[in-house]
Amino acid sequence: MKKFLTHPIGIDRGEEVLFSEFADGGDMWTGEGPRERRRPVTFSQPFRTPPVVQIGVSLWDVDTSSALRAELLSENVTTTGFDAVFRTWSDTRIARIRVAWTAIGEVAHEDDWDIS
Repeated sequence: MKKFLTHPIGIDRGEEVLFSEFADGGDMWTGEGPRERRRPVTFSQPFRTPPVVQIGVSLWDVDTSSALRAELLSENVTTTGFDAVFRTWSDTRIARIRVAWTAIGEVAHEDDWDIS
């Protein structure tokens, strides 16, 4: 459980296209075996401490002739951003993926002192 102190809480959100490989025949659309795409995401303003990031698929364009295998997660969360990571494997074919994310965490207050 993430507990917040007396600092203000900020919520940032956005959407990112992780990849679109149908038109150019990229590995996600034509390949087999393990495949991964990462996209760095930057928050609109820094958080005071690394926030909690919730991420989900907001658009997917997939081939339905095989099983859909996918993993979507946020990695390397810092005060300024995170990596959106999508993985698939075997014979799953993905044309494109767009994700929506929300970050919730402590933000600096104008009365905070920096004594370093």
